[in-house]
Amino acid sequence: MDRKYVDFRLAPDDLTAIRFGISPGHELCHAVRALQHPDRHPLLWGWLRAVRGRIPNEHFDVLSLIIRDEGYFPDFLTTTPAWDTSPADEAERLATIPPARFDLDMHKVLARSTGSRAAAVQRMIDHPDQARAMIARAWAAVWDAAVAPVWPQLERLLRADIAVRSRRIAIVGIGATVGDLHPRVQWHDGAVRVELSLHSEVLDCRGTGLVLVPSVMARTGCMVLTEPPAQPTLFYPAQGVTESWARDAASAERALSALLGPARAQILLTADEARTTSAVARDSGLAASTASHHLTVLREAGLITSTRAANRVLHVRSPLGEALLGGHSGG
Repeated sequence: MDRKYVDFRLAPDDLTAIRFGISPGHELCHAVRALQHPDRHPLLWGWLRAVRGRIPNEHFDVLSLIIRDEGYFPDFLTTTPAWDTSPADEAERLATIPPARFDLDMHKVLARSTGSRAAAVQRMIDHPDQARAMIARAWAAVWDAAVAPVWPQLERLLRADIAVRSRRIAIVGIGATVGDLHPRVQWHDGAVRVELSLHSEVLDCRGTGLVLVPSVMARTGCMVLTEPPAQPTLFYPAQGVTESWARDAASAERALSALLGPARAQILLTADEARTTSAVARDSGLAASTASHHLTVLREAGLITSTRAANRVLHVRSPLGEALLGGHSGG
């Protein structure tokens, strides 16, 4: 069988050709898929056990209608990944999906549907205003029940992945970095090449760039956005995701305390924002000299990074520290 590829052509020496984004919509779509088929997502079982009893069935059924268990789902659900995209941004955008975008994407869903699903999708197409409002309500309800409770942990894992990839691009370049995203992604002849199952395409991204978007909920492969108005986008599985990523904060703190000791565990857990040594000491109830010693140990272990700003030294959790926490913090 011939392999299919999407090539995102870039200038190999242009570090600005790559930017990173976060997509709450993409996370929710794959959360829906995980809830449809829990057996396919073992790294999400801890999260699934916690949320499965509180999913609003009526709203979940609306999303399940347009988010199949594999393959295409509407691009309008995931077309705005940016560094500062928030769940509130996504919800607001979904309430005002442009009619032409809605019609185009829903006809793609219709072409991939049969039987009662096709009939229900056709009714949505026939009544677009009602359907768009229904989808926006369903998105908000399922988000609040399924993803909002773990969004702080999930978002930290995403940002930790981005921090590692960004630093790697600066050190070893675009080619080596994208080749490490996923087995189906490689740098090939000036392009980010993604192996897909259904079609081949070449996009010239020089001048527009490519958005790389890590995902916690999507664990099995990569997805791409290639059609305007979306900017060329590649979604890939975030690194550092273990089966315990969604555990409660208390169990995470107990495990860290056993590994690092209570004082260092507490410092690491609360290091999601940059603080001075005196602030760390105050927040932890320690003497400044003791806090400084613990920060030195954590920094030498690669769990904390310290940078000078004017006459102050600020300490914050490193990507390695984020991975050790599994997405948890004390904040």
